[in-house]
Amino acid sequence: MTTLPIVALTAPIHPDAHARLAQAAQVRTAADGGADALRAVVREAHGLIVRNHLPEDIFNHAPHLRFVVRHGVGLDMIPVAQATARRIAVANLPGSNTAAVVEYCVSAMLHLRRNLAGMDARLRGEGWARARAMADSGTELHGAVCGIVGLGAIGSRLAAVAQALGMRVVGLTRRPETLPAGVEAVDKQTLMQTADVIVLCCPLTDDTRGMIDAKALSSAKPSALLINVSRGPVIDTAAVIDALVQDRLGGAALDVHDVQPLPADAAVLAAPRLLLTPHVAGTTATSMRRMSEGAVDDMLRLLRGDVPSNQVNTF
Repeated sequence: MTTLPIVALTAPIHPDAHARLAQAAQVRTAADGGADALRAVVREAHGLIVRNHLPEDIFNHAPHLRFVVRHGVGLDMIPVAQATARRIAVANLPGSNTAAVVEYCVSAMLHLRRNLAGMDARLRGEGWARARAMADSGTELHGAVCGIVGLGAIGSRLAAVAQALGMRVVGLTRRPETLPAGVEAVDKQTLMQTADVIVLCCPLTDDTRGMIDAKALSSAKPSALLINVSRGPVIDTAAVIDALVQDRLGGAALDVHDVQPLPADAAVLAAPRLLLTPHVAGTTATSMRRMSEGAVDDMLRLLRGDVPSNQVNTF
């Protein structure tokens, strides 16, 4: 009888995808997302599907591991260089959560521009007239400028949606020649000065870490909105809070944070005009199923000796 390979999960995946994987492998799920639980679950694993940040020494505890598949896109959860040094293939799923993140960005724009939740609360608590008066301060997206930092799959799709809403789009990217049609390439200062809505879709790198700091924010319009679906350290959180408190920024939506989960005493929790979400921009029932199915597809390919849909390292 042939022994099935062992595939570890750092967190549960969609049950249908899990069942399909279980036909070809022994599936073991980490007890929790902590470093010790992750080290334990990979001890005998041949493959790993990643939904949590891996500790830097994870591969020291995985002598049999040969394949790692990211359940999603971002690779900052995986120490790719260490994997490559050990000849462990790493794959991810570009585009698997693009629609979800773009829809989150548009939802955040509308939330901050129209304050429908606040209007609903006032209607229930203070009556029709007080709630109706709030509409006078709402503003439309049509005719506004959307400044997008990072024009990969998400940024490019967002640019198309923003243009469909009647927005002018400017973009900051390392490769301006790849910008979608109708998107104007600008430098950071011009984007900050021009944009009515600033959306951060870029990866976290040495170049992007802390790029939205006090100096950058000093160039922004006082009415501008900032939306971060990148990574927490791309912004200087203290500077964003200060700009909100001092009315030098119209509002912000932060889905990603310097420390996750947010501590109970995090300063952002008391900031005004700030929409906070727990790193869920790319998470919907639809995207979760798509990512789970894609991750299992790639893991099964790798276990068969085939090439995954998008391997990110070579050796």
